[in-house]
Amino acid sequence: MAASAPIAAEMEKVVACPYKRPNALCRLICFPWAGSGTSRLAQWGKLFSSSIEVSCVRLPGRESRLKEPFPKDMTTIVNEITSVLLKELQEKPFAFFGHSFGSYLSFAVALHLKEKYGLEPIHLFVSGAHAPNSEEFLHIKSTPIYDVKDEDILTYIQFLEGTPPELIQNEDIREHLIHTCKEDIRVLQTFSFETAEKKIPFSCDITCFNGSEDNPHDSKAWHDLTSGDISFYKLPGGHFYLLEPSNEIFLTKHITKCIENAGP
Repeated sequence: MAASAPIAAEMEKVVACPYKRPNALCRLICFPWAGSGTSRLAQWGKLFSSSIEVSCVRLPGRESRLKEPFPKDMTTIVNEITSVLLKELQEKPFAFFGHSFGSYLSFAVALHLKEKYGLEPIHLFVSGAHAPNSEEFLHIKSTPIYDVKDEDILTYIQFLEGTPPELIQNEDIREHLIHTCKEDIRVLQTFSFETAEKKIPFSCDITCFNGSEDNPHDSKAWHDLTSGDISFYKLPGGHFYLLEPSNEIFLTKHITKCIENAGP
């Protein structure tokens, strides 16, 4: 028991799972959007049936990890998440859900698991993001983030409507949010992915969700990343369509159905 205590502490630090279900048949690991923490997606645990345990990764520089330095690159984050989750992911089937920045992070973790350990999600759910092998994603990578003014980042955050106005009005929270967004985008720009010729990295199904009023995302290139099926869904709303309760219900029901259909 003593040996497992540090492992449990590390798990609690990196992964938020407020609704633990040790007898669940599958784990759904969620990856949050840039600048955010676990507060929203970890709560999905109460929306799913007892057959699915939901958790959300917590990155350095926020929530209980506020005093930790931001990660220097995508590889650092991927290695940390993998080392903490590996044993659990080897025990039972798992699926990933990521929104925006979280979609790219979930893809990077899934890719590392497949290449190094031969593990693969039974389903990859991506939301509000370009395919990581698309021209649009390359454009994000080439934007010099530290040349972007704080006011412009704040304007963009307000435009996306994913952050309550009362939080933005608090100067300390506002400054931390802007800084965290910058750091997350900087980390994203360190992620490099190139499809090897004739090599398809995944065999799992991939579902792409987007808001109907959001800027269009280049999702078609996901077809080149798996031999499994690809599905596309547009739900009413903008970039943060998933915060709408009706869309949240649709997502949880659809994700549940996909996971159940992916069973052995």
